[in-house]
Amino acid sequence: MIGISIISVIILLGVLIFFHELGHFLVARFSGVGVQKFSLGFGPKIIGKKIGKTEYVLSLIPLGGYVKLLGEAENEKLSEEDEKKSFSKQPVWKRIMIIFAGPFFNFLLAVLIFVFVYIYGVPTLSNIVGEVQKDSASYQAGIVHGDKIVSIDGHKIVYWDDIKPLITDSQGKELEIAVDRGGKIKQIIIKPRLSKTKNILGEEVSAYLIGISPSDNVIIEKRNLWEASITGLQKTWQFSKLTIVVFVKMLKGDVSPRNLGGPIFIAQAAGAVAKEGIVPFLFLMALLSVNLAIINLFPIPILDGGHIMFSIIELIRRKPLSQKWQGIFQQIGFVFLIMLMIFVIMVDIERMNFKFVNEIVKYFK
Repeated sequence: MIGISIISVIILLGVLIFFHELGHFLVARFSGVGVQKFSLGFGPKIIGKKIGKTEYVLSLIPLGGYVKLLGEAENEKLSEEDEKKSFSKQPVWKRIMIIFAGPFFNFLLAVLIFVFVYIYGVPTLSNIVGEVQKDSASYQAGIVHGDKIVSIDGHKIVYWDDIKPLITDSQGKELEIAVDRGGKIKQIIIKPRLSKTKNILGEEVSAYLIGISPSDNVIIEKRNLWEASITGLQKTWQFSKLTIVVFVKMLKGDVSPRNLGGPIFIAQAAGAVAKEGIVPFLFLMALLSVNLAIINLFPIPILDGGHIMFSIIELIRRKPLSQKWQGIFQQIGFVFLIMLMIFVIMVDIERMNFKFVNEIVKYFK
């Protein structure tokens, strides 16, 4: 299990980091900015090869990567020809484009993954009713176990996921539901009721429901290229909104920061889903790719969002922030990220329930 987890997390992080840095690299090259190094990983170089003026490197620590641009380093001495290809000499809008390309490529990776898996085929619950809650709207309307829901108000139903949006968006108005019962189609009128339920974050919310749950019948959901592309965009948008909502709720104190996962948790999750098959593993990769994109866009110095923030300040002031202040903010950002990393690793270790570590954690509480 440990071996699977290690291999899985290396593949997972490797793909996420590669796509992120590929975004910076391609847009920099397209913009005429020189790229000195493309590194997958940090620390000592394992292997490397120089092609043209760019060195491509695989480094020892697979927890990140970087693209070193010409003229990016402070006080870098450049020839007159290299000055034209220098990152620091580019217009602000072009620099923002190069910086934003990293997170954008992570969003793009998520879309591509969803497109692939929906063309390949995703296991999903069928439209067959399992349990019918007693005294619910469905129970009183006559829906029974084994009914196959084929349409709601004229909208075709193929998968169980097609049902929920039509019910919750009904605002309580009557719905005409067609069910296949033993090969015969029955038209049933149901009025959804406003009920208490729990959302994905475990919070109690009110929603319109009809009191049914799916059977255990699983079918493979496949879509053509166009449908899969639309679904890919929708799923990426949904995951993006959910990620932002979770972070906002953490800041407000509505959700515990202990829900965060660090490298140990990611390794465990990667190993677990890898054993389940390619589709769950790719879904995890898409989710983490969206998370990586959004976190990198936070206006924290040292992250892409922090560099974009400095560029926007430069646009407003019509001159860049001094190197002194940029350095101070980046040091603050670095310390913040180190503290956050220590925190999530401690949370990961606490989840693993190591007795001696738990005693240390309790001491600091």
